[in-house]
Amino acid sequence: MSSAFAHLTARPIAPTDAAGLSALLNAIEAVDVFGEYYSEEDAAEQINAPLLDLGRGTVGLFDGDLMVGYSSAAHQPRAEGVHRVTLSGGVHPDHRRRGLGTGLLAAGIACARTLHALHHPALPLAVAVRNNARNAGALACYRAAGMTLSGSSSHLRRPLDAGVADVPVPEGHTVEAYAAGNDADFHLTSDEAFLESRGGVPMPPERWRELLGWQAFRPDLSFLLREDGSGAAAGMVLVFSWDADTEATGVRDAQILRIGTRPGHRGRGVASALLGHALRAAQDAGFDRVSLDVDAEELPRAHGLFERAGFTVARTEVVHTLEFTGRAQHPTG
Repeated sequence: MSSAFAHLTARPIAPTDAAGLSALLNAIEAVDVFGEYYSEEDAAEQINAPLLDLGRGTVGLFDGDLMVGYSSAAHQPRAEGVHRVTLSGGVHPDHRRRGLGTGLLAAGIACARTLHALHHPALPLAVAVRNNARNAGALACYRAAGMTLSGSSSHLRRPLDAGVADVPVPEGHTVEAYAAGNDADFHLTSDEAFLESRGGVPMPPERWRELLGWQAFRPDLSFLLREDGSGAAAGMVLVFSWDADTEATGVRDAQILRIGTRPGHRGRGVASALLGHALRAAQDAGFDRVSLDVDAEELPRAHGLFERAGFTVARTEVVHTLEFTGRAQHPTG
């Protein structure tokens, strides 16, 4: 980074930084509006994610003891065709317009290249970052770094103060709540439903365990639809809810992180039944709203499903990507 910021300290994020990271993320949320708030416990889960390489993949920027910026690069343990490394990061609103974002983005890209050289050097590398479409400063920073717009997603919401229509379960199917005994079916169904969007790479077991290990996971609102005759799982929905969001907004939001149907079971009303079941369960549990994110390329296909269920678009996020071709060089030292 520029010598103009010599009074700041840059170092890898450590497990002891959870309080500082949650304070930084909440300060960023107040201005950039992602709809996400963090408790210290939430930040600790992010920092202690098993697949996050703190030493090689993160940078925290500190003014004394205050964390004023960060960058984090998440690599894929398994990749086919292209290795996609996802960056996240931000700068405290009180420290913006000083070039810190530019420096942190450059540091994140450097981390991505290091991780790529360690894990998938024979594949092309794509470094991606997502942000609110209204964050003009961040988007200008991405463009200046040579990143190009590569996708977008819509955040959909459905209030539960109105009635929730009953959606029939397809004949010959049964709905099951998540339990340890059907965890493997949830994982398999999730993988098969999303293989297209994940480049044909299943979610590693350690990443699945990490995801369902979050405190926000709501097994009582997460359901599997199973064929009665064959016993095969047809579709699944995973729901999460963050206490920090509720505390900050006063709104109890049940967020659908995944809803999908296995390819051989599509066109039978599986997703509609699961969505309706999740809405009803969330309403019965006292939630005020249900939300989910849908990628732009999936939205036209899924628009009717969510529109019929009463969802509307609350905000849009965009993805910018920087692509590298050729063989990576292994880092030395």
